[in-house]
Amino acid sequence: MAKAKTQFICQECNAVHNKWNGKCDTCGAWNTLVEQAPVEATPKGLSASKGRKIQFVGLEGEEKSPPRRLTNIGELDRVLGGGLVAGSAILVGGDPGIGKSTILMQAAARLSEGGRVAYISGEESVEQLRLRASRLGLDKSGVQLAAASNVRDIITTLEADPPAVAIIDSIQTMFVDNIESAPGSVSQVRTSAQELIKLSKRRGFPVILVGHVTKDGQIAGPRVLEHMVDTVLYFEGDRSHQFRILRAVKNRFGATDEIGVFEMSDCGLSEVTNPSALFLSDREQEVSGSAVFAGMEGTRPMLLEVEALVSPSTLATPRRAVVGWDSSRLAMIMAVIETRCGVAIGTNDVYLNVAGGMRVNEPACDLAVAAALLSSLSGISVPEGSMFYGEVGLSGEIRAVSHAEGRLKEAAKLGFKRAIIPKRRGKAKSGTEGLNINELGHLAELALMFDTEG
Repeated sequence: MAKAKTQFICQECNAVHNKWNGKCDTCGAWNTLVEQAPVEATPKGLSASKGRKIQFVGLEGEEKSPPRRLTNIGELDRVLGGGLVAGSAILVGGDPGIGKSTILMQAAARLSEGGRVAYISGEESVEQLRLRASRLGLDKSGVQLAAASNVRDIITTLEADPPAVAIIDSIQTMFVDNIESAPGSVSQVRTSAQELIKLSKRRGFPVILVGHVTKDGQIAGPRVLEHMVDTVLYFEGDRSHQFRILRAVKNRFGATDEIGVFEMSDCGLSEVTNPSALFLSDREQEVSGSAVFAGMEGTRPMLLEVEALVSPSTLATPRRAVVGWDSSRLAMIMAVIETRCGVAIGTNDVYLNVAGGMRVNEPACDLAVAAALLSSLSGISVPEGSMFYGEVGLSGEIRAVSHAEGRLKEAAKLGFKRAIIPKRRGKAKSGTEGLNINELGHLAELALMFDTEG
């Protein structure tokens, strides 16, 4: 028979120790540990009573699309997948001062034209909210404001008179009064969000939760918070830059990785309906080290400018500075250029930047980066009116990417005359007339364009 385990309890501070010590490690008292048998407790679980039987249904069935409420802000509705779904929970995160409260105040004013909107802030007073609304020219709208952080009071109020939309700014300031931890702790954030989400689904109105982010860029609090909500939006951008990107990283009712582009001004955030033209510089003369990349952000094709500067280095370890792209992928592209194309580039300082404050994550940008690097190294500018896309493999081959026709149509619409792309299987479809398409199979063919072979 196994020997029953015992514990040693400090008589001063009730600290539990697995073995006897002369001194309690918790309170520092001497000779206060007393051996005691642990109290046997029944593991918590299901009782003997049976639950009700659940019903299963098949995959076939006619389901209507969920009704949506438009915010009348086109870029926001695009990211949401077509508007707010009744009973949905949306989490909006972003750095301090990036514009989360501004865009939500503007959305609340538009939504208040079709129903009651409750804007509840745990960070600002009603006077501060009115000042922001007045600065944005929204002080005449019908948004109902409140400054509260007690979840019990909020739920009681919204349960009695459900609004069309509820905005909680922010979830980290909310607290449940029967939990002893401070607001912002893991237990408070999880419980507060759970209660608010349950209420929104029970009463059928969408709730928008604002979330703080950590210095790593992740929403503060438990990771389960992002699993509990239906949609997660991140507000990106530099506070010193006028452009803001609203990105969907999770959406149960729409496409993920969809983006909306806004411009910060004195009157708040305004929509940018043609971001491709916005992120392309208007230069009267061509310069070396610049290439235009035809990218995809969700379902939207977008043209971006990739800038590179390759300069001689006097350091034993040359500098590598990357803004808006993956630094490890830059090292890979440089290695392919040097090994497969015979172009010496590794001994130089290399600086790479994606213009406009955008961040590119797709490998289709490889060919544009290679073109910008070769152009800067040779001093030869990229052919005027050219755009690039394509993935570069380790052997130097240029691989095809998805959404090729959408990229080409966007380039043709903006007046580009030449597209340098991977080899395709089919023929070009309509919408790309006037676009001269050059298909490349290997990166060495691109190096020949800049006279850097060998």
